[in-house]
Amino acid sequence: MKQLKIFISLVKDGVSAATIGNRTYHIWMAVLTFFMLLGAYCFNIQLDEGLSATGMNDRVSWGLYISNFTFLVGVAAAAVMLVLPTYVLKDVDFSKAVLIGEGLAVSALIMCLAFVTVDLGGPARAWHLIPGIGRFNWPDSMLAWDVIVLNGYLFINLTIPLYILMSKYQGKIPNKNIYLPGVMLSVFWAVGIHMVTAFLYAGLPARPFWNSSLLGPRFLASAFAAGPALIILALQVINKYSSYDIKDTTLRKISLVVTVAAQINLIMLASELFKELYAPTHHSISAMYLFFGLEGKNALVPWIYSSIAMNVVATVILTMHTLRKNMKWLNVACVLLFLAIWIEKGMGLIIPGFIPGPWGAIVEYAPTWVEIGVTVGVWAMGFFIFTILVKSAIPIETGRLKYQRG
Repeated sequence: MKQLKIFISLVKDGVSAATIGNRTYHIWMAVLTFFMLLGAYCFNIQLDEGLSATGMNDRVSWGLYISNFTFLVGVAAAAVMLVLPTYVLKDVDFSKAVLIGEGLAVSALIMCLAFVTVDLGGPARAWHLIPGIGRFNWPDSMLAWDVIVLNGYLFINLTIPLYILMSKYQGKIPNKNIYLPGVMLSVFWAVGIHMVTAFLYAGLPARPFWNSSLLGPRFLASAFAAGPALIILALQVINKYSSYDIKDTTLRKISLVVTVAAQINLIMLASELFKELYAPTHHSISAMYLFFGLEGKNALVPWIYSSIAMNVVATVILTMHTLRKNMKWLNVACVLLFLAIWIEKGMGLIIPGFIPGPWGAIVEYAPTWVEIGVTVGVWAMGFFIFTILVKSAIPIETGRLKYQRG
């Protein structure tokens, strides 16, 4: 009962801290609220009209929702790149970034689950994914594995930071024997969530574009590039608008992680391109459509070349030490890399897997305004949750907010 009382007090104090801020902070939260309401309005239209309100159809049955889901699984997994050096390698320079990384992982996972929910058509259709109630089909179904690893990783990323914050809220030092096993588990679990998601696609032999042994490693490489890139940008904003001091050394070390991951991602991309285009077979037809178009239809061509161009430019900037150490160039590289991998995981991976269809028909896909509105709303919700988590956690982490024993 005592711990419950402390937890309730922590929640109250956290909510109170999250509602206090300067004018810029309140404008930011108001903008996010507006886009969340817009997303809710668009989702209401989708509930009323069904998935026909989106650009998806019986030929391209996964679109913007699953594209964002796939990308955000990688963003969630990226937290391990901060946890690993902090707790396992005992690198203190990463310690300040861990709390932010964990908050980003929680926000990304909530967005993942939201995108799956809207892709199903509505929350009422998710009942069959609940073990013991629906037909879960575990361990045969890769989708069942995906449900387990995503929810398990969300549980880990909620409970470990909560225990650490609860301890600091009471003025105590967190017991490493309690949270370190969970930290070690999260390292392996983070790899698992992206590998299982990759296996979900690679295990579909009728979709040869996804049927690649490199898909899992490429997922990890792109995740460990895009996720930390977003963390670098978030840390700078937090450092500027809060009392949470983030050293340049921390950002530079994270940028090294991004650099290596981006280089590996490009090497794997080149390997995939060689396999698909050097000696193309019938199974390469989706790749041919993606890069060159087929029968005069080439909607995805500008997307993929834009992604590759941004990927190459960002990797070159990161590889050159002089440019990477310059914060302005580092920020440019992080933004380009984040956008490039977002396109790569959506328009460059999910969509072309359905084109052409089983009978060779080329039905192109473009998201509707309803689909875009729901997507923007989910992203706004994720940033809203992330902002609240950070705003609540920083005063506790810095010792400014403590439990008042009554």
